[in-house]
Amino acid sequence: MQKTDKADTNLSFMLHIYKQLTGVTAFSTTRHGGVSQGAYATFNANHYCGDRPEDVAQNRTLLCERLAVEQSSLIVPHQTHDTRTMVINRNFLLLPHDVQTAMLEGIDAVCTDLKGVCVCVSTADCIPVLIHDPKHNVVSAVHAGWRGTVKRIVEKNIEVLADTYGTVPSDCRAVIGPGISLTAFEVGDEVYETFRKEGFDMTTIAKRFPALHATSSDDGQRWHIDLPLCNKQQLMECGLSEANIHLSGICTYSQSDDFFSARRLGIKSGRILNGIVM
Repeated sequence: MQKTDKADTNLSFMLHIYKQLTGVTAFSTTRHGGVSQGAYATFNANHYCGDRPEDVAQNRTLLCERLAVEQSSLIVPHQTHDTRTMVINRNFLLLPHDVQTAMLEGIDAVCTDLKGVCVCVSTADCIPVLIHDPKHNVVSAVHAGWRGTVKRIVEKNIEVLADTYGTVPSDCRAVIGPGISLTAFEVGDEVYETFRKEGFDMTTIAKRFPALHATSSDDGQRWHIDLPLCNKQQLMECGLSEANIHLSGICTYSQSDDFFSARRLGIKSGRILNGIVM
């Protein structure tokens, strides 16, 4: 039986907190409580999506005050739908800001064992996965769009945790945050075939539904893929217990009033910031 998150369902606040991960603060930002405007309204803390820099800066100040962390300890990579994980250690934090920014280019997962360092990924329909290894005091944030999911970014991130910190997957707990749901994630046959060729169990992750925009040349059906389930399956294949994997149950597409959705609002819109900090 899948577990879904029932914590902090009052979305009038800035943060959706995941209380299942004890000993850490794990969260996803909502669209509320900030200063951004238009399709970025109101709380966007991502510098890479076209929002006004001064609004992003003010939103980050508000976020760090709420989390009680230093802005220099808020780690937000520039993601490119790849599978690279950046290890955030003390040497990284000593680097100049511009060097840190350059090193975070093309990074889709970040991890650390440093208290007070908040590792984050940005999403707006893609799937965020937040992982806590309480035995080794390690946290990780993973951005899993469909391209990252099919490349098994979650599995590769777990491998980095194991190699770097000695993480044993069965010790870990994870949250799968807001993202596009099976019902909303309509894909072409080529995307379906990409997942199938990579060995995913298509009988569990894919279904055909009436197309949103059918043409006379097809059967009026389109494939839909369950990205949250894909990533849950990867976590379980790595060795996490199903009981230690919590699904937020939030569909960004259908709940775009409260969470950013690129499919609903367009690419030039805000991003959810999903983070975890010890």
